[in-house]
Amino acid sequence: MEEQSVEGDESVVEKQAEPEVSAEPKAPEQPKSAKRNKKIMLWGGAALAVVLIVGGLAFYLVPKARDVGWFSNQMIAIYIAAGVIGGSVLAGFLFRKPLRTRLRMEQVVRDDADINDWLIVFSWTPKILYVPTIVASFAAALVSCFDAVPPAAIGGIWAAIFFLNFLVEEYNISIKILLIAVVSIGFFLLWLHLLGWVMPFLRLFKRIALSMNAAVYLLVGIMGLLAILISWLRGLFYYVTITPNYMNLQEGPTESGEQIGREDYNSRIDTSDFLERLMGFGRIIITFREDRKREPIAILVWRIQSKAQMLERVRAKFAIDHQAPLPPPKL
Repeated sequence: MEEQSVEGDESVVEKQAEPEVSAEPKAPEQPKSAKRNKKIMLWGGAALAVVLIVGGLAFYLVPKARDVGWFSNQMIAIYIAAGVIGGSVLAGFLFRKPLRTRLRMEQVVRDDADINDWLIVFSWTPKILYVPTIVASFAAALVSCFDAVPPAAIGGIWAAIFFLNFLVEEYNISIKILLIAVVSIGFFLLWLHLLGWVMPFLRLFKRIALSMNAAVYLLVGIMGLLAILISWLRGLFYYVTITPNYMNLQEGPTESGEQIGREDYNSRIDTSDFLERLMGFGRIIITFREDRKREPIAILVWRIQSKAQMLERVRAKFAIDHQAPLPPPKL
């Protein structure tokens, strides 16, 4: 009896001496602190920039404040611009959490441990196919500053690039149609050569003289860039998220959208336009199985080759949620 009591006392002492180890390990707090420090640095930098800008304006404007007409047309225009900028900043600050932008959705899907393959795309405006014309416009504006190059030659080259871009954007030119067009032009020139009319026919194009100044070229280039920028901004709120289990159609800046199961839609790649494909563009066509009357969705995307490979990889998989392992029972 004494030996048993001694052993029992020793076991009690050992249990009291052993520290209790929790079965659930504590999550590391370094990422949260790093994010917090990053936010503090970001907002601190923004506040410092605002203070410097306001201080600089005050340094230059306060000595001349008496000479300024505070209710003149110029100052009213400045008030309007400041109000628009301030309202935009305030709206962005207030709606930073409700906004579901494409960039935020990419981060959410990337952090999901159950999704390894995914694709988020938006539809570019067809005006992005005029990128060669936009580049040619800025180049023509630069070359127009030199008197050595005749304006008619610059305008002719610019018009030729614009005409090719128009054909690419307006018509669906497959490689078969392109080959037929090249062969037809060859036979037409051969027929003119047999009649001796090749040179007179080519002289007709000398009378087509398109001469514009640098301001017109700059205006065309800036308008094209604005159209592309507006399309990119629209793509922040109108996009398609494709995962192995579902497809999400985002149709606005907030939570408005539609989620469709993988068995309710089909997808295919359309690169029939040969000239578009040479520029790296193609279309992802989404059709709906249940609702046959619903119009298909055509998404014009850039880098169609990589997008097609990713889409095939996503559609070939089926994601299964992995449950977290239960913690071991406490001793």
